[in-house]
Amino acid sequence: MSDRERADAARNRQAILDAASTLFDAAADPMAVTMEDVAAAAGVGKGTLFRRFGDRGGLLRAVFRTRIAALSAAVETGPPPLGPGTPAPERITAVLDAIVQVKLSHPQLTHALEHLEQRADRGSLFDSPAYQWAHALFTELLGDVADDRASWIAHVLLSLTRIDLIEHMVSAEGWTGQQVRDRIRRLAEQILQPDGAAGTAVT
Repeated sequence: MSDRERADAARNRQAILDAASTLFDAAADPMAVTMEDVAAAAGVGKGTLFRRFGDRGGLLRAVFRTRIAALSAAVETGPPPLGPGTPAPERITAVLDAIVQVKLSHPQLTHALEHLEQRADRGSLFDSPAYQWAHALFTELLGDVADDRASWIAHVLLSLTRIDLIEHMVSAEGWTGQQVRDRIRRLAEQILQPDGAAGTAVT
């Protein structure tokens, strides 16, 4: 492939992601957005869309990856409290809060993606790349905190970030987004207490 072809391919990919992002955000239900809708908005052929992303699920995942790219980069190489070098409990709590912020900022997209991942023909939410990334990170960080319970506690912490729970607390319980974040943070801090509560709170 020539440099010109690679540049054109990169532009097409970005145009598709931009168009899909706009359409998903504007839709009451992102699952109602069709691949035809995205192709038309991006100015590309439907075949190009399917070749690059496979199906609507692949496109949803790609758009979501763009939403968490900054978070992923901050966790991998950024400064404290998200980046390396931060004490494990503080870093886990900061990453957990950042994940909740992303979901509060993009509830429709997150809900559609989490619903999609739980369909019988798609495996489960636990198999999704985003979940596995966060679970592996927490399990590694908990290795020095929670011995053989690290994987279990990582699952418990991540269960607090489910979009259906967050949406329920906001819509049915009347919590604000900030209250959701504050209460998840406080509970995580209790679970991760240095006296063994990653430890006593979830044995």
